[in-house]
Amino acid sequence: MQSFEIGTVTVTRIEETYEPNFEAAKFFADWNPAVVETHRDWMLPHHYDPASGMLKLSVHSWLIRIGTKTILIDTCVGNDKARAHRPMWHLLRTPWLERLAAAGVTPEQVDVVMCTHLHVDHIGWNTRLDNGRWVPTFPNAKYVFSREDYEHYLALDSDPKTGPVNGGSFRDSVLPVVEAGLAQMVSGPGSLDEYLSYAPAPGHTPGTIAIELQAKGARASFCGDILHHAIQVFHPQWNSFACADQALARQSRRKVLEHCAGSGALLMPAHFGAPFVCRVEAEGKGFRPRF
Repeated sequence: MQSFEIGTVTVTRIEETYEPNFEAAKFFADWNPAVVETHRDWMLPHHYDPASGMLKLSVHSWLIRIGTKTILIDTCVGNDKARAHRPMWHLLRTPWLERLAAAGVTPEQVDVVMCTHLHVDHIGWNTRLDNGRWVPTFPNAKYVFSREDYEHYLALDSDPKTGPVNGGSFRDSVLPVVEAGLAQMVSGPGSLDEYLSYAPAPGHTPGTIAIELQAKGARASFCGDILHHAIQVFHPQWNSFACADQALARQSRRKVLEHCAGSGALLMPAHFGAPFVCRVEAEGKGFRPRF
């Protein structure tokens, strides 16, 4: 379990899975195997598995404790979820809740859940299975969802030709939260409190948000899937197969990198391999990660 101090705030990584899970050449349309040799010093063994040709991606949540407030950013895939479209995530049984408990937090103690976007691997632990029903895992929490993402997937899910969307995750991990009255829809830039703010970063999904933490002059940027892999720091033009709007995804990625390079904010993605976070340095017209 890794924890990071951002000013007076502690941020802890709560792991669900960390393994080679996507073939690099299919994940990135621009993938060139030569990048492995160019970046071997940092890419192996934590970010790429040469035996399988797969990216080694983590799926984790970020647990933030600010005074007496407890906040989760993104909630992974979740247990017992039927995800036939992603066999490695199908009907998972991981000790994610036990890891949360090891960090000193029970589901009842979580005050806020913030989802950077509404893809399957960022909303799963929003709910848990209880006697055949999906119920909110964090009964006392306010769940912060992007209104743009919610309305986008709600419209698609209501169409028999496209629903259920996101492998069914919208129905089992978002709608039960809304029906329980625990969702707070946000749109545009805004603040959760004096420490946490959010801003639109569309492209990967229509309503992706970037979340910023500031405490005592220190900063961290939670980028969700604006960047999936550290190679995108070097190649911010590389989009994943899952980016809905290619041009906007590139714009949002470069904006986050420019912000981190200019402000010194620690980049805290949802899927980078160990050590899971990095600083970003400007280098010529591009960037490089400093782990």
